[in-house]
Amino acid sequence: MTLLGPSDVDAAAAVLDGVAARTPLTDLAAGFAVKREDLQPIGAFKLRGAFHAASRLAPEQQAAGLVTHSSGNHGRALAWVARHLGVPCTVVVPDDAVAAKVEAMAGLGARLVRVPADERESAAAAVVAGTGGTLIPPYDHPHVIAGQGTVGAEILADRPDVEQVVVPIGGGGLISGIAAALRDSGVRVLGAEPALAGDAAASKRAGERVRFPREQVARTAADGLRATVLGELTWPYVRDLVADVVTVDEEAIADATRRLHAAGVPCEASGAVATAGWLALPTADRARRTVAVVSGGNVDPRWLAGVLGDGVDRSAAPTFG
Repeated sequence: MTLLGPSDVDAAAAVLDGVAARTPLTDLAAGFAVKREDLQPIGAFKLRGAFHAASRLAPEQQAAGLVTHSSGNHGRALAWVARHLGVPCTVVVPDDAVAAKVEAMAGLGARLVRVPADERESAAAAVVAGTGGTLIPPYDHPHVIAGQGTVGAEILADRPDVEQVVVPIGGGGLISGIAAALRDSGVRVLGAEPALAGDAAASKRAGERVRFPREQVARTAADGLRATVLGELTWPYVRDLVADVVTVDEEAIADATRRLHAAGVPCEASGAVATAGWLALPTADRARRTVAVVSGGNVDPRWLAGVLGDGVDRSAAPTFG
């Protein structure tokens, strides 16, 4: 398998120009900044890959409808893309999806099919067979990977002295794309994921894909990172281009969320994981000039209320050092 590189990501960037926002970097400490994908039109980076993949379809394929399976942000992105293109969209939604994200997908006009989490891929295949639509998977697709990689290209363009980028890992589409964009740049790419869904870290150690139990993965608050195993296409990027993967527990995710919200970055749990990963690094690694990707801001309000408690004191500068 030939891995994508910077030229593939640059081609995707041309397609996304004027559609996906070029999100800013927010400096939070000396040598540490976050990439604000929470500021995308649908509140998460997923718009990049969804639009790029859909735009590569022939008009008659688009007209037959876009289909995916998603717990939230990718489905919301594809629904937004379908509305933009004026075509139908069906999202197969696992039964453990966050209610606010499900409502957002429906609000954008997507037809929703609710199934148990382990049945979402087969259910999406059945929708494709029944409608003639085209599947745009959430991560395991080269056009999706290339689209997500534009996050990395923007980081390098805006911060050419960056030494490492920390990226949350679910199915691996975002980190694969960023690793492709940063190939041969000398920038260190690190993954971060919840310990409850630590299959990427386990896979790196084992040298082969490791699958985590669905019931365990479902317990993390980082609902956007509940993939049980890396994709067949994304695994080689993690294996060959990612330096390491750090895992963080649920309290570390909550702590990073509180810090980010206090700094004016309204992330969701998944969006805080890269920052939590950076905070967990040894001192020498934290000393590198680093950008952590805030992958989204579509937070579960009930979870956030529990994490923030009585609120966040914005008058006090949070400590990221």
